[in-house]
Amino acid sequence: MIEYSFSLQELEIFLLIIVRMTCFLFAAPFYGMDSTPGQFKIALGVFLSYLVYFTTMPHEQVVYTTVLQYATIVLKEAIVGLMIGWGANICSSIVFFAGRMVDMEIGFAMVNAMDPTTKENVTISGFYYQYMVMLMLVVSGMHRYLIQAIVDTYELIPVAGAVFRTDLMLEPVISFLSSYVNIGFRICLPIFCCTLILNVVLGILAKVSPQLNMFAVGMQLKILLGLGIMFLTTGMLPYVSDFIYTEMKVMIVAFVEALMP
Repeated sequence: MIEYSFSLQELEIFLLIIVRMTCFLFAAPFYGMDSTPGQFKIALGVFLSYLVYFTTMPHEQVVYTTVLQYATIVLKEAIVGLMIGWGANICSSIVFFAGRMVDMEIGFAMVNAMDPTTKENVTISGFYYQYMVMLMLVVSGMHRYLIQAIVDTYELIPVAGAVFRTDLMLEPVISFLSSYVNIGFRICLPIFCCTLILNVVLGILAKVSPQLNMFAVGMQLKILLGLGIMFLTTGMLPYVSDFIYTEMKVMIVAFVEALMP
């Protein structure tokens, strides 16, 4: 018969580790997708917390005097996990911006569908870019990096030792917004340029032969041209995933530095 005993202080620290780990998994990309069962997220969080507690976690004491103070510590750990996971998750939203820009150019902007992974209305191109880029990120080892990143935070940000500095958190978010637009336009730039040339050609033809209905012709040509350019530029998606992966690392490091004591 296996007998295992533990003190109340050890249980308190272990529960705090579970809170940060599970909150991170619920907010992080790939792990936090709604298609992933909640039972799996909780089980993975508990398993990783068990490994962290017995391998890398220094068994320090959590100092508190009332239940309200312990609840405050639990809330701090939850915020730490959510902030780090959110910092990585917002980087994956670049593909949705690029998909909306592409659909505005080729005429698919009115065709929206409910994404079961995010519970948001996204466009057809947004679906395509999201799943392709997410597949390449998983192949490149993003899921392993996220686990390693949250495990390393226990050495940099001890349990109940997070310090929230809003100025350091706001700075990476503002710098990310510029990269958000920059990377999004890089993704849709080939289609944007080709449709611009097509609009110029259609405008010239409309002046040369006013009897032709360039509106009806242009709609068909934009769809055909846009789908063709998307097919031809599929080889650029690995570079897009590299951009997003790099931004994800920068955001995680920035948030961890902002929460370090």
